[in-house]
Order: sequence, then C-alpha cells, then structure tokens
Amino acid sequence: MQKIIIEILNQFGYIGVFLLIMIENIFPPIPSEIILTFGGFMTTYTKMNVWGVTLAATAGSVMGAIILYVIGRVLNTERLERLFDSKLGKFLQLKKEDVKRAEKWFLKRGNKAVFFCRFVPIVRSLISIPAGGARMKFSSFLTLTVIGTFIWNVVLVFLGRIAGNAWETIAHYVDIYSMIAAAFFAVVATLIVAIFVKKRFLKRDKLYIS
Repeated sequence: MQKIIIEILNQFGYIGVFLLIMIENIFPPIPSEIILTFGGFMTTYTKMNVWGVTLAATAGSVMGAIILYVIGRVLNTERLERLFDSKLGKFLQLKKEDVKRAEKWFLKRGNKAVFFCRFVPIVRSLISIPAGGARMKFSSFLTLTVIGTFIWNVVLVFLGRIAGNAWETIAHYVDIYSMIAAAFFAVVATLIVAIFVKKRFLKRDKLYIS
C-alpha cells in the first residue's frame, strides 16, 4: 500500500493528498502517517510547499468527516431506538434508554470528544458518526474538525519535511503510536462490553435462578 500511496502523491501532488486523506477518513486502515510525512518530504524536492500540503490534507480530512457526519445523521437516534426496541434489540438486552443516555453524554461532552479524538488514529475518523447521530450542531462540528485536523496534519507534514529522506522513520513512530492507541481503545471497548453483559445478561440469569 505504501508504494501505491507514494506513486499517487508523486503523480497527482496536492490533489493526491486531498483524495488519499479523504479516503483515509472514511476507510481508517489507510495509513495517514505515510501520506502526511511523505507529503512533507515532497516539499523538499518538488514545487509543493508545507502549507499547500497541509491545506490539501485538511480539506480532505474535513470532507471525509462530513461524509461520516451525514451517515451519522441518517443513523439517527430515532432509528437506533426502533432497532433497540425490535426483537433483536430485546434479545441483546438493548434498551431505548441506552440511546438517550449516549446522546445526552455526547451532547454534553461532544465538543471535547470531536476535537481531541482528531489526534487519535482510527477514532479520529469514527468520532464523526456519533457526532452526526447525536445531531451535534454542524457549525461546531465543522469548526472543531477543521482546527483539530489542521493541527494533526501540520505537525506530521512539518516532521516529514524536517526528516527529509528519513521520513519513513517518523511514519514508523506514528504507526507505533497508532497501534498503541488502537490497542487501548480495544481494551476499553472490551471492558465496556464485559460490564454491559454482566449487568444485563448475568443479572437476568440470576433472577431466573432465584
């Protein structure tokens, strides 16, 4: 994948940066660290400059985030409530109150979540979906997304330029950070599921036994 990314960037320049970062936001497994750090390196031997690469990457990030936000709006709380209230939802011990509770939490802490998650790989993309689902004010979502993604992009692009031929080293360390972040959130998700199962299923089984 790295060779394909480099080839696209060498051939299409700013447009390549925009398209790759937009796709990366929708399909997180594409390594943004390679796109951004190599894009920074390209500013040392092409007519491309750091701010141009950063703006192209930020535009791509925002476009991808908006697409996911719209998907979240389509998968709104009303539809989730209907799903939770269905036979499948009842079988999985899901309750409509869970949707309201999640929406309430996001409306209260959504601004911080949207901003700070922009610095966490994978989550930086997915956070746009619950933002749309909770009907977060679009102007706030857009502003926080632009600021957060701009900071993330400019740091990696500058690091790629400073590293020069050693840009892959920067990409490697960012990749390690990505894996650590992914592992952390996987553990958190596992704990949340375990607590949910314990409260809903095990509690019900105990009631049946008694």
